[in-house]
Amino acid sequence: MAALVRTARAAALLVPRPAWGSAAAGRRRVRALRRSPVRVLPSIAQAREQQQQKGVLPGARPAPKPRARPGPAEKAPQEAQEAKEQEVELRYERVGPGDKRLSKVVTIAKSRAFRERHGKILLEGQRLIADALEAGAIPQMLFFSNLGYVKELPVAKLKKASLIKVKFKDLKAWSDVTAPQGVLGIFSRPDHSKMTYPEVKPQHVLPLSLICDNVRDPGNLGTILRSAAGAGCSKVLLVKGCVDAWEPKVLRAGMGAHFRLPIISNLEWEVVPNYLLLGSCVHVADSVQPEAEPVSPAASSHGWVSSPSHRKAKMTQSDGGGGNAEGAQEEEMLSLESCHYGEQWTDGPTALVIGGETLGVSTAAQKLAKSTGGRRLHIPVVPGVDSLNCAMAASILLFEAKRQLQLPGTSRTAELQLNS
Repeated sequence: MAALVRTARAAALLVPRPAWGSAAAGRRRVRALRRSPVRVLPSIAQAREQQQQKGVLPGARPAPKPRARPGPAEKAPQEAQEAKEQEVELRYERVGPGDKRLSKVVTIAKSRAFRERHGKILLEGQRLIADALEAGAIPQMLFFSNLGYVKELPVAKLKKASLIKVKFKDLKAWSDVTAPQGVLGIFSRPDHSKMTYPEVKPQHVLPLSLICDNVRDPGNLGTILRSAAGAGCSKVLLVKGCVDAWEPKVLRAGMGAHFRLPIISNLEWEVVPNYLLLGSCVHVADSVQPEAEPVSPAASSHGWVSSPSHRKAKMTQSDGGGGNAEGAQEEEMLSLESCHYGEQWTDGPTALVIGGETLGVSTAAQKLAKSTGGRRLHIPVVPGVDSLNCAMAASILLFEAKRQLQLPGTSRTAELQLNS
């Protein structure tokens, strides 16, 4: 055994060892240098030259890159961000049970005295509220059941108003329509001198005024206002005795006409000429044809003007049943020339008086027409048929006046050609 160990040691001594400078040792030294290479720094002159080539001077900040204009794809996120910011600005509160502001809605809707005393009106529906805001009406409170209804309105004009979210069933209880629109607003009563009405092209503006005399039905007055706006009237005058033009039913029937032309209410007959265009000729509507049998008081009560017999009956009642000569003399003095509505009765500034459903055209209206050289206009109907509804008669006469004022050769047409 000892002999074997000695033989192994002798064999190990005979194997030659690698020298220090051999190739293996060189490869091991190169691998060490690659693991930690030496970093050579450039000189100061070389560093300055490299910075000049890059366009950056030593010690200076790099120039900002020009900002490119947002393309169509980038505008959408910006508009969404603006809409989100706008939504944040719409601060509203939720109404609680027993809130006193809710009872004010019903009071404004039903009490004319309250509306006039506090100077408030009630508007319902997105379209009507939008027309009011565009015309410059001042909102105070806005009740809505869904925030989407408010976003469709001119939001910038609602910043000073109190936005209140309520349940739809509450709005349905306040509204007197079958299908409420989900938004309802309390506004300050508009002043016609401070409103901004939509601009109308000159060819559609007429020297035509409408005077309502004892029109007491809300639906009729609203329809009359709508026809006046559609025909191009310059203004509408409401004499005392007419229904309130800002009653909710009148507003709904008017379909935004209140915010398209001036409406002046509660006028006395003595001041009516001050609101007419200079040189206006006043005509009154009449349902009685010349040389025709007078209609009965019952029939005229359903129409839009009273017959001569009905007027005499009213004068007799006012005189206590005496029927003296002074009443007959006044009736004769107020007799106006009768004219078919299709004949030429407009030449220059014109005013038309529409009477109410029961009392018809008043004596004061006839006096005003007499003083301006006006005539009594009538629309023929089939014998036996009651006289026309006042709103229907007003529409016929207004659009006939528009047709006549725009005929070639009239003073109005010449004026339009001169202005154009």
